[in-house]
Amino acid sequence: MSDIPNDRQYTETHEWLRELDDGTIELGITDHAQESLGDLVFVELPEVDSEVATGEECVVVESTKAASDVFSPLDGEITAVNEALEDQPELVNQSPWDEGWLVRIRPAGGMPEGLMDADAYAAHVESEG
Repeated sequence: MSDIPNDRQYTETHEWLRELDDGTIELGITDHAQESLGDLVFVELPEVDSEVATGEECVVVESTKAASDVFSPLDGEITAVNEALEDQPELVNQSPWDEGWLVRIRPAGGMPEGLMDADAYAAHVESEG
C-alpha cells in the first residue's frame, strides 16, 4: 500500500476527505479502495448543486470487477465534480490522492465526527487483512 497522506481524514469505508482553503471538502477514494476495485472503467458523478446526505450514495465507480457505491460522509451541497473522470476514469487508479478526486462538497456543518487520521486509517486497513 502506498503512503497514506497526512493532510486528510479517512472513513472506515475507504473514502478520504481534505478540507480546502475555501472551506469545501474534497472527497475521493483511497489507494486501498481503488486497488481492491481494480481497473476503473466508469465513474458516475452527481450533478453540481445537488444535495448529499451522510451515508447516502453520492458517486458510483465501476471497475472490471464490480460496481461500487461511494457514500457521502457528510451533509452538504456538491460544488464541483471531477469532469476529467468522464473520459479518464483510470485517473482514480493512477492518482487516487490527487488527480483522481471525485467531488467537492460545501458542508452543511463542517467536518463530520469519527474520521480517522492517516495512522488510524493505516491500522484500520491492516486490521481488515
